Amino acid sequence: MMRLVLAAAIALPCVGCASVTRGTTENISISSTPAGATAEISGLDVPTACVTPCVVQAKRSADITVTVNKEGYEPQIIPLTKEVPATGAAGFAGNVLLGGVVGMGVDAVTGAALDHKPNPVIVTLQPLSPAQPRPAKPRPPRRPPPPQS
Repeated sequence: MMRLVLAAAIALPCVGCASVTRGTTENISISSTPAGATAEISGLDVPTACVTPCVVQAKRSADITVTVNKEGYEPQIIPLTKEVPATGAAGFAGNVLLGGVVGMGVDAVTGAALDHKPNPVIVTLQPLSPAQPRPAKPRPPRRPPPPQS
């Protein structure tokens, strides 16, 4: 019985916290036009690459940059920002209402109240500019063949 009371006392401050209601990770969707590009995601614990369209899981606190490449197209680099959406703010506010100073600390450390933007990441790749054709070298004048006897 004492253990149950102790567990409840520890868990109660975190009932409204975002780390409980939203989790500390989120899925980030990445798509490109044309599809089939390689998306390299930096800022994750393990550097990750996928072929568009794809979804990766990331910690909400991570500083993420997505680089999209496809042969014949200009590479695109998209830095993601972190914002507190209404649902994250509600979870964070739940800490105040339920006296969860501990929950506020957990949310601050884990970034649980944050979302990455843009999500989904949608990229329209631009074709590489065609190389400027080199001017043709002038050919030397053709000499007529020698007369045959």
